[in-house]
Amino acid sequence: MKFSLIICTYMRPQALLNLLNSVKSQTLYPDEILIIDGSLDDKTKQALEKQQFHNLKYFKVDAQNRGLTKQRNFGISKFDQTSDVVCFLDDDTILDATYFQYLLDTYTQYPNALGVGGYIANEVKWQETDGSKNSKRFYFDGWMRNEPLRFRVRRWFGLAPDTPPCYLPSFSHGRSVSFLPPSDKIYPVEQFMGGVSSYRRSVFEDMHFSTYFEGYGLYEDADFCLRLAKKGSLYVNTSAQLEHHHDPEGRPNTFKYGKMVIRNGWYIWRVKYPNPSFKARIKWNLTAALLMTLTFFGILRNNKKRAVFSEVMGRFVGLISLVFNKPKLLL
Repeated sequence: MKFSLIICTYMRPQALLNLLNSVKSQTLYPDEILIIDGSLDDKTKQALEKQQFHNLKYFKVDAQNRGLTKQRNFGISKFDQTSDVVCFLDDDTILDATYFQYLLDTYTQYPNALGVGGYIANEVKWQETDGSKNSKRFYFDGWMRNEPLRFRVRRWFGLAPDTPPCYLPSFSHGRSVSFLPPSDKIYPVEQFMGGVSSYRRSVFEDMHFSTYFEGYGLYEDADFCLRLAKKGSLYVNTSAQLEHHHDPEGRPNTFKYGKMVIRNGWYIWRVKYPNPSFKARIKWNLTAALLMTLTFFGILRNNKKRAVFSEVMGRFVGLISLVFNKPKLLL
């Protein structure tokens, strides 16, 4: 199966080199690697010129095409149209040697798959269930992990998600791929992370990443998946493993991030549920307010108090802005 790899990067030359070195050791190597660089300097270009990576094509984009969503759409316009599958990776990931092998094999096992997500293995500690039941644990498919405080508090208030992981609840605020266990199974889903994703080439004949998500592009991957899931099947292969090493470079300030959490979160909720019930509307707002409150109290145990407070203010401003200026859906 012929496949292309698109990596959108911004001001992270060393992280990108770490990723590309892990691509070098893959049991299946991409037929082409497209680097879409939105950096404000030439350090990434210079770093790549000192290395040799087979099938690599480098593109430096201008301000008009800078930002995760725009860079992904730019990459879509440049990949080899004879490819069967197009993969996307965040520039601060590192792959297990069999990542592409398992990812591509999913399309063979499930010919109906329009997209397949990979699995980040270094962020959550899972254990096989021991038969006990503990409210501080999350249980799924014979495995257990610690239940984050935010979900425990939501349960107390009757705001726990009403869907399995990777399916958007009726009032949004669901569980991500990190709530699927490392079982080596393939799970049907309706959303996965864009930074560890792949799609059939045919998907891009009539779909692009939404231009609503500019700049950092928070939740643009969820938007794309939710729209695509209406057309066909999506999966996550937990054998297609990699590590995500969160690089602080290239991230937005915490106020903008907090505002995006609210406004972009509202946006993807309405992509899936354009006409939610009155009860779902109440629960969405209550959950958003509760999570904002929990973030605020997080100041007490966080060394970066100013950054956390800035995020809280961003969330507050984002929540208030929905009263006067709701996002317009670009479907």
